[in-house]
Amino acid sequence: MRYGFVIDQDRCIGCHACTVACKEEHQVPVGVFRTWVKYIEKGEFPHTRRHFGVLRCNHCEDAPCVEICPTVALHHRPDGIVDFDNRRCIGCKSCMQACPYDALYIDPNTMTAAKCNFCAHRVENHIEPACVIVCPTQAIIAGDLDNPASRISRIVATEKVSVRKPQKGTQPKLFYVGIEGDLLEPTRLSRQDGYVWSEQRKGAAPVATQAASGAAFDPSVTREVYDVAHPAPWGPMIGAYLWTKSIAAGALVVAAVLAAWGGGTEPTSLTNVICPLIALVALAVTGALLIFDLKRPERFFYLLTKPNFKSWLVIGAWILMAYGALGFLWLVLGFFTGTVPGVLAWLAAAFGVASACYSAFLFAQARGRDLWQSPIFLWHLFAQAWVAGSGAILIAAVAMGGANGFIRHTEIVLLVSVTASVAMILLEAALPPVSQDVKLAHKVLLHGRLARRFWGLAVVAGSLIPIALATLVLLSVAGGIAAVLAALLALGGVWWFDHLWVEAGQSVPLS
Repeated sequence: MRYGFVIDQDRCIGCHACTVACKEEHQVPVGVFRTWVKYIEKGEFPHTRRHFGVLRCNHCEDAPCVEICPTVALHHRPDGIVDFDNRRCIGCKSCMQACPYDALYIDPNTMTAAKCNFCAHRVENHIEPACVIVCPTQAIIAGDLDNPASRISRIVATEKVSVRKPQKGTQPKLFYVGIEGDLLEPTRLSRQDGYVWSEQRKGAAPVATQAASGAAFDPSVTREVYDVAHPAPWGPMIGAYLWTKSIAAGALVVAAVLAAWGGGTEPTSLTNVICPLIALVALAVTGALLIFDLKRPERFFYLLTKPNFKSWLVIGAWILMAYGALGFLWLVLGFFTGTVPGVLAWLAAAFGVASACYSAFLFAQARGRDLWQSPIFLWHLFAQAWVAGSGAILIAAVAMGGANGFIRHTEIVLLVSVTASVAMILLEAALPPVSQDVKLAHKVLLHGRLARRFWGLAVVAGSLIPIALATLVLLSVAGGIAAVLAALLALGGVWWFDHLWVEAGQSVPLS
């Protein structure tokens, strides 16, 4: 048994009865929607036409939201319905990033995620979903796709049907008859400040679309004239979490390399005590950012007690805990014995690499955001850990009057890692986009509203200037102040890239 929907847009009159029925059935709060009707217009008056699209959860066979959910709040039922248990939800918003269809939202009453659940409580009692019952033109058909005798199965088998974003490979079970193709591809639409009955929120960041521009009216462009709000789920805390995690992970990775390097970097309180202390403090801040970004932070321990080990949120939590334990052991041994066994140092460094890089797999599970699927992102996170770790250690070494050999070796690590990082940034910018979504995100990041901060702060101030300063220090043209300035600017460059990368990825509309 596989329950699914067919929506016949040739019958739909855009009356919103399905939206109202859904809201009443599930007591959906004002401002959020489980099902909604989108309007677009084509042509120039008087030769115009309006098209409707009923949008909702697609109850995918391969549902990205189920895979990424860290607490199994989202799950597949035996009848194919993707259901949701808000008693397990921690409000991480990862499911909202994973869904390519904007189907999930945060309920302002429960502060947990929510979405269409196919009116599972009605289906269990052999009653059709509320939206099906109320539709005045019978445009919504629900039923068992595996039953060849069912109406929905016959429609899918005999009529031309479409699905949203088939390239995502989610195998949606929501099929459309007679839908206008532009409604299936939101990046084709031109977005305006006003809708037919409302205005967009003032101060809202412009959304990247293929057709969006400040040019004069173009009748050939399809216009979005009514939709519901879908704000970006992740804010500044996610960029800050990536930044602090880079410092935490890089501190022990760089410390292990410096300790093994020798030649003026003999073990001191810097590698034995200060480096693990930097790592642990940054790791604690990382954990705090992750917890307080949750909509239900008091449930953070569900990551351990109700885990979904397919989610990289859970895998990452365990990696960070193991890394923290190794860092604490390093600190204790370094402080009380003055020595850190090489096996411990390299094991901690290995978990440091894992701590830095696991976020690439987490972002890859956010399948709704094409920009974050970049194969370079993992290696960039690896390079950022070296940048952040060496930068933090260099500042501490200069402040504590560390040995010249130690400072010089740390400066070399900083120079090499910043060079590698900016090379990856430029490579990412130069690669041809693999999809229209990536092209639009690149446009926002490289040429649009984020471009000045990207080029000015992440590339020039955060990468090129530190490279120049580090080179001058190594050539003995500049001293400790220049070394500290290079480290501070490099740390700032990592901060700005992470923040802008997260924002650019969310600038492209999903519905």
